[in-house]
Amino acid sequence: MSQQRKPEYLGDPTLARVMRRPQWILALALALLVAAVFAWLGQWQMSNAIRTDAEQVVDTEIVRPLAEASTTGKGVPELGGGAIVEARGAFVAGDSTILSPRQNGGVAGAWIVGHFVTEAPEAEAGSHLAVGIGWAPDEAAAQRVLNELEADPAFTESRLLEGRYMPPEGPKIPDHDADPQQLQSMMPARLADVWSYVDAPVYAGFLVMHDGPGAAPLLDGLDPIDSVAPLPPETVNWLNVFYAIEWVVFAGFAVFFWFRLTRDAWEKEHELQLLEAGESAAGENPTA
Repeated sequence: MSQQRKPEYLGDPTLARVMRRPQWILALALALLVAAVFAWLGQWQMSNAIRTDAEQVVDTEIVRPLAEASTTGKGVPELGGGAIVEARGAFVAGDSTILSPRQNGGVAGAWIVGHFVTEAPEAEAGSHLAVGIGWAPDEAAAQRVLNELEADPAFTESRLLEGRYMPPEGPKIPDHDADPQQLQSMMPARLADVWSYVDAPVYAGFLVMHDGPGAAPLLDGLDPIDSVAPLPPETVNWLNVFYAIEWVVFAGFAVFFWFRLTRDAWEKEHELQLLEAGESAAGENPTA
């Protein structure tokens, strides 16, 4: 089966002559204006896709007061999450708990989590902060250390803690054979429900305590919890890059649309000429 060939249109008017007609020149100007608007939108999207604001880059490894990283009553800000902070205060006896299972260096174990009441000026005075004190290889070992901490009068003395301030974790559904009341994720709002008293705002995030002067007595029998610096902020917003490419495609389509309309008009003229020529030939050679 032979493939139907596209007809060739010879003679006047040529495609170039049709394109130079006033109405199609005006249509081209309109298409170029639309294309320019689309190109500008693409450039605007691309400029937003690349973050160049130096204020967005924060050195999370410089120790700063907790008050600079976050405040109570609000969520953890983007620039505060993962920052190393210091906070002065005291632990509340009887409110420490065990969080399990928790990974540390790829090994499953348990955290000891304390209830810390902050003091000025490093933090808001009298506010409540959840603190990951340390990691134990299993719940039994964590419980032994927790009992020792709670029995030590120095546990509730004022101290300056240093650690990484982290945003709250999402809830986890316990296994079917686990205690439904067992804590498995660091959710300060949930911890506040089990603390003995909460008479002031609670920080939305929690502190992963580092091994420092304020933590030395607390870490006997525990390993420091893994504290990894957060990844640098994404410098490219790929969604905006995709939108920018879309606008460039739209700009090219606006010019192509003008070309397609012009070509259709040119082809239609030649088709009408061929039709008129065929009718004239039929009139000069009538059939019986």
